[in-house]
Amino acid sequence: MKIAYLDCFSGVSGDMLVGSLVDAGLPFEELKRIIYGLNLDGYTISAKKEGRNNIFGTKFYVSLKEKHQKARYLKDIKEIITNSDIPLTVVEKCVSIFEKLAITEGEIHHISPDEIHFHEVGAVDSIIDIVASVAGIYLLGIEKLFVSRMPVGKGIITSAHGKIPLPSPATIALLEGVPIYDSGQEVEMITPTGAALITSLCSSFGPMPSMIVERVGYGVGSRTLADRPNLLRILIGNDIDKRESETVVVLESNLDDMSPELLGYLMDRLFDAGAKDVSFSHIQMKKNRPGIQLQVVGQPEDKDKLSNIIFKESTTLGIRFNYSQRSILTRGELMVESPWGKMRVKKVINQGGKTAILPEYEECRRVAKANNLALRDIYAWVAALPSDHLK
Repeated sequence: MKIAYLDCFSGVSGDMLVGSLVDAGLPFEELKRIIYGLNLDGYTISAKKEGRNNIFGTKFYVSLKEKHQKARYLKDIKEIITNSDIPLTVVEKCVSIFEKLAITEGEIHHISPDEIHFHEVGAVDSIIDIVASVAGIYLLGIEKLFVSRMPVGKGIITSAHGKIPLPSPATIALLEGVPIYDSGQEVEMITPTGAALITSLCSSFGPMPSMIVERVGYGVGSRTLADRPNLLRILIGNDIDKRESETVVVLESNLDDMSPELLGYLMDRLFDAGAKDVSFSHIQMKKNRPGIQLQVVGQPEDKDKLSNIIFKESTTLGIRFNYSQRSILTRGELMVESPWGKMRVKKVINQGGKTAILPEYEECRRVAKANNLALRDIYAWVAALPSDHLK
């Protein structure tokens, strides 16, 4: 599988992402053909080799004939993209990115997404940055994109809405659930366009995945930074880990004053809210008190929801959390014929690439109860299924 890793040591913007793709081998003439399929006027695009701290990469330019661009609504941008002569896959992804931006801006300004006036991200150059980024990943055949932790800037900047803090409200809203850290720079390290692109295109955030690197590209930014080169690095290659990888949030808390009944209810509530795993471990706490360590694994975007349940349903006064990578085997579900009717089982591809059938607890439990059978007998029947059930 062809994968790519974005090393965002200097943040990310739309033009930096496009530049990194071109620098890594994206045919610029093919990219121009797709961009010109948008049927937009008043611009030219170019790519130029430039250096930052004596490291050279590609700077992607969109030169506008008119400096002031008219503001556009979501429906205007969707019409431009859907009526263009570009691949359907690219069209669908670009539309979803602008819808995401509109929803985010709408929540910030308390208006409907359809009423959002796109200023910076509605201008011709931002539309081209988004379409070119999505098209570039499509043309290079990248199936999965992984992204590093994200450095954010601080300070105050001037936008179409007046003075706003960094990270901008739209950027930080789009980065919800993404691991970020303070870059120490009083500049905009991540633009709303960049944030929308990476959160829409990325599979997970964190360390570099196991891969064989075939190409490296550098996208050049517009700023000169004091402590680092203003570049975005992309590594493109093949996945050597047959397992899937994803980013999860891990929540932990130590409890020494809760009854088992309340703990059981807390676990049920967390699973109902979408937690991937909930576990209790016996620990020895201060003053020699026996206690329970609660650990919850969930989707990054569910952090606040899961935290609120822990605070509401437990006696804790604080929750530790961190973002972590986890590798998981490829899995799915399969319906098989059994002596007790159709039955759902798990299908798992192990590290050797072989597919195995495993029992699914709730389904086996249902069958066992309905037929007054021992649960272990149902498990044994599923485990003995021949491989022809996989065809």
